[in-house]
Amino acid sequence: MQHKIFIIIFLFIPIFWMPLTHEKKPIHAVTSKTNSFNRKLTADEFVNVRVLSQLKIISAMFAPEKGSYLIYGDGRIIDTLPPSSVVKLTLINDSIEMKAFEFPYGRFKNLKFVCLNEVSNFKVKCLNPERKPRHFDDNLVVSTDLSGLKLINNSQLDHYIAGVSEAEAGSRSLVEFYKVQAILARTYALAHLYKHGIEGYNLCDQVHCQAFFGKSKDAEILQAVSATKGQVVVDEDMNLITAAFYSNSGGQTVSSEDVWGTKTTYLKSVRDTFSNKMPNSKWERRMLKEDWLSYLKIKHNFPVEDNAARDIALNFKQDTRKVYLEYNGYKVPLKLVRADLQLKSTFFSIEPRNDTIVMRGRGFGHGIGMSQEGAMRMTKLGYNYKQVLNFYYQNVHLIDLKELHFFKE
Repeated sequence: MQHKIFIIIFLFIPIFWMPLTHEKKPIHAVTSKTNSFNRKLTADEFVNVRVLSQLKIISAMFAPEKGSYLIYGDGRIIDTLPPSSVVKLTLINDSIEMKAFEFPYGRFKNLKFVCLNEVSNFKVKCLNPERKPRHFDDNLVVSTDLSGLKLINNSQLDHYIAGVSEAEAGSRSLVEFYKVQAILARTYALAHLYKHGIEGYNLCDQVHCQAFFGKSKDAEILQAVSATKGQVVVDEDMNLITAAFYSNSGGQTVSSEDVWGTKTTYLKSVRDTFSNKMPNSKWERRMLKEDWLSYLKIKHNFPVEDNAARDIALNFKQDTRKVYLEYNGYKVPLKLVRADLQLKSTFFSIEPRNDTIVMRGRGFGHGIGMSQEGAMRMTKLGYNYKQVLNFYYQNVHLIDLKELHFFKE
């Protein structure tokens, strides 16, 4: 019986660990045209996502929760872990020490925990530094780098997409909204599969890629991901779009060239009344008048000594979105003001009040693409996920990956 199990194992493993054969290319912040589809991407794709990437992990615990796991140490089969078993992983110099209740497995350069069942998930708990457990689907790869233990979740694409949808949009929304979020998360992931190629994985779990905290258990999210399996958004040239989204537009979205400097046919400014009167539609910030003027002078060489320029700086208005605070050829990019002063958006007006200024702002986020709160409201009003996508992204097509490869060929 044991020999039969190993035959199944060796047939099963290459599905997960077959190396990516396509060239790893950098992805531009706006366009996904560098994704040349040298190999066919499928709805059942596996992605390698670095998890807990913001931590310098010295030790952690791995525990199967559903299904058994085969342990590979430096390419050799070490053991099989049934559900509820636990191993401790500790960084020792540049190696990983693995123990199970004081039983020493030894030290390894890399470890792979490979699921033996179709439906499997596991728990990781950081011990040093101490953190709450995280739960993940499918497989785990552990190695080391300068930051400590390097944990990579080798996950089915849609398991990852469900986790991203929950991390990026929270729970308690309608299934129709989660369909939009899932399609955008899938499109973004596949368009940026090479983002961390030089580091040996596809994506990270931070907003640098997409937020990902692990396995989703939300029934509405899982239903939405399943209902949209394989669906992605492409532009008129059949390239995956840059599926940008954020919290709230404040009533008007932004064209990509106004923030990223690169034009697209689909990331265009639209009036968005759906985002109004939502939780993140308005904000306020106060600042000393002299601090504001000093910032403009020192950082942007804005002529605050000129009375007319000073008056514009202290009474800046935006009824519709602007790109610059301008005076007589001087231009202050609002995207830099937002970054420097850590404002919620670039969509703000200024009102002087004694020795302070009051910044009255609208929206939360960069403003390019889909407003999540606007999309939530649209679905509550009865719009379907296709209508939401076509409202926030112009001249795009919703297409299945199989159809996409047909057109590409």
